[in-house]
Amino acid sequence: MHRTLARFRTLFIVLGLALTFGEVLHGMDAFSIAGLVLIGCGLVLFFVPGGGRGREPVAVRTPVRGRWVAVNSPADKVPSHGTHELGQTYAIDLVYAPDPAEVWQPLRRWPLAARPETFPAFGQEIVAPADGVVVQASGWQRDHWSRNSWPAFLYLLVEGALFRQLLSFMTLSSGRFIIGNSVVLDLGDGVYAVFAHVRRGSVRVKKGDRVRAGDVLGEVGNSGNSSEPHLHFHLMDRPRPLAAAGLPFAFPYEGGGETRTGVPGGRRPFVAAVDKEPTSTGG
Repeated sequence: MHRTLARFRTLFIVLGLALTFGEVLHGMDAFSIAGLVLIGCGLVLFFVPGGGRGREPVAVRTPVRGRWVAVNSPADKVPSHGTHELGQTYAIDLVYAPDPAEVWQPLRRWPLAARPETFPAFGQEIVAPADGVVVQASGWQRDHWSRNSWPAFLYLLVEGALFRQLLSFMTLSSGRFIIGNSVVLDLGDGVYAVFAHVRRGSVRVKKGDRVRAGDVLGEVGNSGNSSEPHLHFHLMDRPRPLAAAGLPFAFPYEGGGETRTGVPGGRRPFVAAVDKEPTSTGG
């Protein structure tokens, strides 16, 4: 029961806010009390996974090419981003790291902010991890400067938690201002793939297009709630993130001198095995 209710966590909060403001407009204390209860329930449900348990990882191909670092990976913790919201229970962030001599760091002292095109990930191609049909594609949001210094990261937290989240709530837009420019693919069998923070103007597909595994969908950008250019990727069980539950996945990659099928983690670099067929999952 609680897992079903968790799908509507955002709706609980939006309705709660409406009732709370209704108390101001109509002077009815009952509205305010009901609104606060709904908001509280919605916040609690952010930490409850939606959907059923125990689903095996969905085998897909790697959605990028080259050498990358896995950040906020489900290989390290679940939910990987600290919440089940927007179907991102098993989401992963991929940062392009082409130079083995450079160690990727999540935060730095200087500069306070940098243009997105100064990062190697910016403009890297995003490829379809399986055959599918495009159910959503958007690319109008701007690519902002980085937020990967300590002061800028604090700003990112405020911006994401308040302004972008509030805009998404108010517009019931399935987290549009959180995930930024994005593409959603229907992979069949109730599986939908999300590609977030896409570069403005780079989306090469539109709703209704059929794509093949390996087709280019767009380019990595820095739109939405993002600290630096990277690809946010996850699978979910509904086409709209607002009421979706996250699904585990596995793809082939090369790490530690061997090819594996699973999910890279530990902020360790790996090489995408984009041309390899997905197989049964492993470590």
